[in-house]
Amino acid sequence: MGPEARIRHIRTLPARQAETADWPAWVPAELRAAYRQTGAGRLYAHQVEAAEALHAGRHVVVATGTASGKSLATQLPGLAAVCGAPACDGVAAHPTGEATVLYLAPTKALAADQLEALQELAETVGAAGPAGGIRPASYDGDTDPQTRQWVRRHANVVLTNPDMLNAGILPNHRGWAQFLARLRYVIVDEAHTARGIFGSHTALLLRRLRRVARSYGADPVFAGASATSGSPAESFARLIGEACPNQDPSTNHDAHRTVVAVTRDSSPHAPVDVYLCESAASEISGDNGAPLKRSLTVEAADLLTDLVVAGRRTLTFIKSRRGAETIAAVARDQLAEIDPALRERVAAYRSGYLTEERRQLEEALRTGQLLGVASTPALELGIDIAGLDAVIIAGWPGTRASFFQQLGRAGRAGQRGAAFFIAGDDPLDAYLLETPETIFDTAVEDAVTDPLNPHVAAPHLLAAAQEMPLVPEDMGQEGLFGPLEWLVDSLTSQGHLRRRPRGWFFAHDDVSAASWVRLRSDGAGPCTIVNAEDGTVIGDIGAAQAQSQAHPQAVYVHQGRSYLVEELDLEQGTVLVTPADPPFYTQARETTSIEVMQTLREQDWGDFQLRFGEVEVTSAVIGFQRKALGSSEVLSDEPLDLPPSTLRTHGVWITAPETALVRAGVIVEHVPGALHAAEHAMIGLLPLLTSSDRWDIGGVSTALHRDTELPTIFVYDGHPGGAGFAERGFDMALQWLRATEETIAACDCPEGCPRCVQSPKCGNRNSPLHKQGALNLLRAAAGEASAG
Repeated sequence: MGPEARIRHIRTLPARQAETADWPAWVPAELRAAYRQTGAGRLYAHQVEAAEALHAGRHVVVATGTASGKSLATQLPGLAAVCGAPACDGVAAHPTGEATVLYLAPTKALAADQLEALQELAETVGAAGPAGGIRPASYDGDTDPQTRQWVRRHANVVLTNPDMLNAGILPNHRGWAQFLARLRYVIVDEAHTARGIFGSHTALLLRRLRRVARSYGADPVFAGASATSGSPAESFARLIGEACPNQDPSTNHDAHRTVVAVTRDSSPHAPVDVYLCESAASEISGDNGAPLKRSLTVEAADLLTDLVVAGRRTLTFIKSRRGAETIAAVARDQLAEIDPALRERVAAYRSGYLTEERRQLEEALRTGQLLGVASTPALELGIDIAGLDAVIIAGWPGTRASFFQQLGRAGRAGQRGAAFFIAGDDPLDAYLLETPETIFDTAVEDAVTDPLNPHVAAPHLLAAAQEMPLVPEDMGQEGLFGPLEWLVDSLTSQGHLRRRPRGWFFAHDDVSAASWVRLRSDGAGPCTIVNAEDGTVIGDIGAAQAQSQAHPQAVYVHQGRSYLVEELDLEQGTVLVTPADPPFYTQARETTSIEVMQTLREQDWGDFQLRFGEVEVTSAVIGFQRKALGSSEVLSDEPLDLPPSTLRTHGVWITAPETALVRAGVIVEHVPGALHAAEHAMIGLLPLLTSSDRWDIGGVSTALHRDTELPTIFVYDGHPGGAGFAERGFDMALQWLRATEETIAACDCPEGCPRCVQSPKCGNRNSPLHKQGALNLLRAAAGEASAG
């Protein structure tokens, strides 16, 4: 880090001693011996607790720390069943006694890592069980057609991802009949990542899987592996479509299996020293004369360089693709001046790489060939990388679950670890520096999912109808899909479904309904990035991100190499780029307008009113800024002419008459700036209360809105139909307002900065903003809310 960087807080996470237990008696001797050969002599107590519950037929979520053995805990009952362990009474089993296991991972890298471990185990087990041993296989977009055919016919442990389950397995379930009829266990790895829109899609996908499996006579048990999270049993129950009784699971044996949460971690872990750091001041001043903070990426790159020079194996996490590339590039350049050999031992890792690149990087990290890696959250997940000395977390990762998942990588091989959190120029990061107890002494967030969101549910209902006819029993309070009868009627009236005596059928014979499901984005499929000079494919980018990250003249970085975007063609799904090495990066600016469609909930706080409802947002990328590498100084501001987009979603809004704002201390000419500043800060702080990311949320403020006819601040979900974040803000409004107020008050800048009221994605160049006015407004609103 820079010489003036400040350590604001140090917290040592204490060492944890191992608590072991005996192997369950139902584990076949061959499987037990194979595990012992791979180093698992005795099990941890929490592994046995989870495995026993799963074997007894209860759904289980294991919510323990990084490297605590969640994989073994969730896989053991299924592998035992494959090797011939008899099913408990009440557990659906195939007449032959054979069993299959479906493993779902959010990323290909995680599935590939698990496949390697399972293949080693399978070789050691040999031909145990009625099916002749464990036959694991991967089934994803990289699997060639010939191998796919073998997997369908012969594999009994299939590793895949939600995308392939949606597009490849469920629509072709008849080809999977043998596998599905024997399906005993479904493992959902990294279940805490199934939140927001992606989580809602995953929840509906798992309901489709359960429905199809039941048609073949199977009723699989679900096992979830999760980072520590709030209310893990309730979250996992929502995810898989299962009731979660409030009584003791050990006493409940009704038709609904209970969801058992295993949360007491009995695995050993060395102590980890966690440092919360503030970026140093740079030599460049902002518009208000105050020195700007050094760039987050430069701070992280400096620290990564120091740790690599010291021989410390280090992972650096940052949320953005560009950030990961920049950190790696800066560190490599610095290392080249110190020791050229070290330059090649640092790399970036992120989504969008080609398969071969990903696999090479993963292997280099495992073997120790790489000493330093700058990664997006792709490596936060459970890829087995032992022997790490340190972790750098550049900017708040969005949730406490992710924060502890990332820092849990440090000290994985038993040695004392170090984790550095470098706060970015963001209101939430600033708040966390001032209140470290919010990180360490507050319960981890609950995952927010909404499988009843009609925008998410509609394509899944169509896909389910194409898989097999929908029937009334699929809907309603007791049905897998819940009370969505009205949506089925709507899809029927639109001509997408046909009602017949056997149920509702998908009405389009020449279309795959599953292709209408967008698990990870809300628009068209990914855009392919092509080098215009030689036609080579560089990578891909989601259509939702293309306008802001791959617009004409944008700088796109891939594996440390920079490109300038020449053309963006959304219709053809292509981005043409040319190699370049500019001394700047680019950041898009957007403008947004909002219309209230329907108010669903409301609270009156005297002069202030809080509303939640349906809104329509129209936005457009109108320009971009060129910013200097390292300092983030604005070099130029360029216009763009791109088509606008419309979003129907959910939002929360606060209104107050101008006279109330004046009484609160906001003079009339400062009302627009006060509203604008408060909006920015509220967006920045909402992720504190929800499992969202700042970029999942949008906002608009206006001194006079045409629908409310009052000064109004809107904050909305950035996904069609909503994602549950705005409603969580409505439910926790007082806590949200207080945290926002405290963050602005604690910032010592005179007029506003990125750490309090400025936003990196503001389409109005962060103007007008009035910091003190925002503080007065928030205090008045919070005071009225607490009084009401």
